[in-house]
Amino acid sequence: MKTPLTPAQDAALVAAIRAAEVLTSGEIRVHLEETCPTPEPLDRAAQVFGELNMHRTSQRNGVLFYMAWSSRQFAVVGDAAINAAVPDDFWELTKEAVLHHFRAENYVAGLEAGVKLVGEQLRRFFPYDATTDQNELDDSISLG
Repeated sequence: MKTPLTPAQDAALVAAIRAAEVLTSGEIRVHLEETCPTPEPLDRAAQVFGELNMHRTSQRNGVLFYMAWSSRQFAVVGDAAINAAVPDDFWELTKEAVLHHFRAENYVAGLEAGVKLVGEQLRRFFPYDATTDQNELDDSISLG
């Protein structure tokens, strides 16, 4: 599968995910594909969320960043527990922070900014517990 990321960019995004997850039980994934096969990227993000089994985390606190680079579509979706915990405007504010970088064609910086914001909320609402927490989902960038 073709990817728009250089190896260095891929590594930087994975590092951002790992840094965001270090003090939380939450899970973050980034999924990239060339074009969005649905009219609404949020619908596709929800579909990918299920395909990646992100709904199967023990605390239901997974977050997916979805980007279709050629069709220039983006969405961020969180599982039930993180949705219930964050302020009502959190997802929209996160999306705008990411899109701010995207508009300048700084896609990796945008995703890193979004991952950082989500990580802060996950740490706040789902702090890491060394006795029970484990990395439940792969940190690598998935491609569709």
